Amino acid sequence: MADTLHSSPILVKLVDTAEPTRGHALKPYQWTGGTRAYLVPMLIGAATLAVSLVVGFSETFREQFYFSYLVGWTFCLSLALGALFVVLIKHLTKASWIVALRRIPEALAASFPFLALLSIPIIIGLFDDHGLYHHWSIDGIADPGSEHYDEILAGKVAYLNKPFFLLRLAFYFVIWTLVSSKLWGLSLRQDLSGNAHIAAKQRKVSAWGLPLVALTTAFGSYDLLMSVDPHWFSTIFGVYFFAGAFMAAFCLIALLCMFLQRMGMLRGVVTREHYHDLGKLMFAFVVFWAYIAFSQYMLYWYGGIPEETIWFRHRLEHGWETHSAILLVAHFILPFLILLPRAVKRNLPLLAVMAVWLLVMQWFDHHWLAMPVLHYDQATFHWLDVSCWIGLTALFLGVTLWRLSRHALVPQGDPFLAKSLRFENV
Repeated sequence: MADTLHSSPILVKLVDTAEPTRGHALKPYQWTGGTRAYLVPMLIGAATLAVSLVVGFSETFREQFYFSYLVGWTFCLSLALGALFVVLIKHLTKASWIVALRRIPEALAASFPFLALLSIPIIIGLFDDHGLYHHWSIDGIADPGSEHYDEILAGKVAYLNKPFFLLRLAFYFVIWTLVSSKLWGLSLRQDLSGNAHIAAKQRKVSAWGLPLVALTTAFGSYDLLMSVDPHWFSTIFGVYFFAGAFMAAFCLIALLCMFLQRMGMLRGVVTREHYHDLGKLMFAFVVFWAYIAFSQYMLYWYGGIPEETIWFRHRLEHGWETHSAILLVAHFILPFLILLPRAVKRNLPLLAVMAVWLLVMQWFDHHWLAMPVLHYDQATFHWLDVSCWIGLTALFLGVTLWRLSRHALVPQGDPFLAKSLRFENV
């Protein structure tokens, strides 16, 4: 039967054109949530985002909107990138425990074309004199005779210019889409054929895909977030962004598993043992994020060079010091202490609370990275910060759930699935 499915040109075409394959899902792995599960977040997200766009592009709120949108959009981008890293590392390490819930990060990582579409306001902001990147994109920045001349930015103009920025952004999304779509297509084909050799193909894609995704993620974080304050630079910033993205991906995977199980799906498939490992990884990358954050701060404090320390100074005065303290306590100290005991990782309500908490902190971290550039004289929150975040995140989750509804919720053809279903923590 498996050979028949694999050799059928109709079914191969079905997978290659990303058509739904839910009709071939085994009964325990079928979507039974109906359309409401993904239509509700889609509608909430579309309505909230529409209001944000209409108000945000008015003259009064335009500059605030660009920054609020950037924070919300990069939050969603970090979730997709973190999920892609989960899939890549899973294949390379042959991790069997995560197979039962692998379809969720695969679906999250398949969202790059949608996120590219949602990047349009970011691109519009590039060409706005009061937009996100006006510090380095303004005309005359490298001309000594211009009133806008900046000696530091003149040295970076070969990299920080509009055409090259757009070219790089397009290249990043091509790489992310190529790698994620290849792994997604192979996974769906494996569902239909049960061909064990597909696992080797997934590892080969991951072997060349991981370094490409790692490099583009690092440079993407430089371009999208670090360059809003272009006088500052950090060679560790890409690792900092990755640490938060990887942690947030595990939080969202755990929450989506719980959501699907509450709706009657994945019961007996994703067990407390799987949640325990997700909790361990959440804990591990809370610590790793804190380690990278401290390393970055310590090196600049130790160097004491004004053009380097000014970035941290802006986040330690005018009210931003409170935000910095909240980030330290709520993103590291409290999660570290709460997630440390084994019992918490096996208590689903507590684990869900911590997953939501850390996702909020991931957004708060992005807010802390970007907003002091706009409001350097007074720390503030704006309602557009929240509306853009909710609108983009709800749309992102709605599209992910819609994608999950079209296929088996579990990679049923994976040769390590049986081992994953029997997984137990020692």
